Amino acid sequence: MKKLAIGVDIGGINTAFGLVDENGDLYAESVISTKKYPHFDDYAAYVKELCESMRALADSLSFDYELMGIGIGAPNANYHQGTIEMPANLWKFRENEKNPDETRRIFHIAHDIAACFGESKIRVTNDANAATIGEMIYGNAKGMRDFIMVTLGTGLGSGFVANGEMIYGHDGFAGELGHVIVERGGRQCGCGRYGCLETYVSATGIKRTAFELMARMSTPSKLRSIAYDDFDASMISAAAEQGDPIAKEAFRFTGEMLGRALADVVTITSPEAIFLFGGLAKANKLLFEPTQWYMEENMLSVFKNKVKLQPSGIQGKNAAILGASALIWQEQPK
Repeated sequence: MKKLAIGVDIGGINTAFGLVDENGDLYAESVISTKKYPHFDDYAAYVKELCESMRALADSLSFDYELMGIGIGAPNANYHQGTIEMPANLWKFRENEKNPDETRRIFHIAHDIAACFGESKIRVTNDANAATIGEMIYGNAKGMRDFIMVTLGTGLGSGFVANGEMIYGHDGFAGELGHVIVERGGRQCGCGRYGCLETYVSATGIKRTAFELMARMSTPSKLRSIAYDDFDASMISAAAEQGDPIAKEAFRFTGEMLGRALADVVTITSPEAIFLFGGLAKANKLLFEPTQWYMEENMLSVFKNKVKLQPSGIQGKNAAILGASALIWQEQPK
């Protein structure tokens, strides 16, 4: 009988899910709205719709199969506890609620999904760790026991694998490379601190860089005619490919910040490879070439020319579902 797992990617706008086999083949997929349930007291209704929708998708298959479990990738997810803890963009308190206690916003997602699916195995981790496990099971990290995944979206996420195991730390929140401070007193981060890596290396970060460069430099650039609210990272990529000097410098600076940070982190885990995943990584050599150069330039000599910098092998529209489903397959006997 065919064995399948459900992979669930919980985002601030939508929740995507699908049935995946151990080879990464997707048999069915669907989506529900997350933003339809914005408030703390909407959470129960969200779980109800998610469970009903997953059940309907599973029942839509025309063949018999064994459900091996459900893997869930979500912001601020705690693998050890099976919880989503105080997520920035999910299930917030209503504006008229007085003195809300943020510590109440701990959602026992694994327990609540298990209540719908009986004995099924439920595993939860943050979205970057899910992508990391997906890379290990389905992507370019197959067979590797030591590597780092860096996800470059609106922010910067990361996952660390050492000796074939994810590093979760004692509390489940290890591996936050995006919140390593690379510039003391630098740009303000959404986490409340200043100078975090993700304020420089992310879709949001490169946008801020481009505007700072335009303010500082008199160089002509087609980016100058774009209003800030209409601006996104893909426009910088397109301009850089056409030789725009501001856009090219924005990528060089972004690669410098990322390369320097990666050189530092290599000294801690000594990975075989570092994979870049997400929208900003699609800029290819615009990002990879300066990152590689600055990484090697700042690398401790014993690590020079040993660490591969590569694109993710699961890049694509279903990557988040595949990554979440890999939480189940990683626990299967080899």
